[in-house]
Amino acid sequence: MKKILITIGIIILSATIAYYKGDLIPKSDEKAEPRIYTDQQIELASLVSDSKNQVVIVNNNKPDFTATDLTLEKGTWQTFSNLDDLNRVGVANAMLSRELMPREEREPLHVDPTGWKNKKLASGWLYNRSHLIGFQLTGENNNLKNLMTGTRSFNTPGMLTYENKIATYLRTTKNHVRYQVRPVFKGSELVARGVQMQAKSIEDNQISFNVYVFNVEGGVTINYQDGSSRIVK
Repeated sequence: MKKILITIGIIILSATIAYYKGDLIPKSDEKAEPRIYTDQQIELASLVSDSKNQVVIVNNNKPDFTATDLTLEKGTWQTFSNLDDLNRVGVANAMLSRELMPREEREPLHVDPTGWKNKKLASGWLYNRSHLIGFQLTGENNNLKNLMTGTRSFNTPGMLTYENKIATYLRTTKNHVRYQVRPVFKGSELVARGVQMQAKSIEDNQISFNVYVFNVEGGVTINYQDGSSRIVK
């Protein structure tokens, strides 16, 4: 796995971050990376993809949940932020378990998130209506508070790689996973630059990650302000 150095020039911050392909999780003995304070979204929004890797490991892959965040006092649940004044989605949180997982087939999506200006590429459509909390985890579907405009590679394999890890764990145990997905917007842009995904299994340490997934697509330049795009030749 390759490691590259990136510099965040918009703010006074220099950090070495490990880049990984979306289908890989770092080994437990990986060298610790400098911490990035993820509550300051401008820092993540300022990261620039190297066009080769879609996932950044944040805070040495350690989730930032507090002891209160990890309590099971309320059982299983999920919450979504209200849309902001630009109708953009906000952070989604959940305490996941097998009992929340859907038993019915997913219906087609028909609501359009902000920045939805789709385009047909040679390989298929540029954008997906991307769930913050994936349908396979809780069955939440046509909910504008849970949908954002995401590229095909952002959705699959980007987010789906980590959603599948959680889903497999939940299906094979009776355990719980604390989960959070935070879309990261820059200024007044209508399309998120990416999402920060954090998860921690409660009863053991089998699930534990903190990653940032870039909302990019190879060969395409995206105007995040309004969702328009152009093919790079």
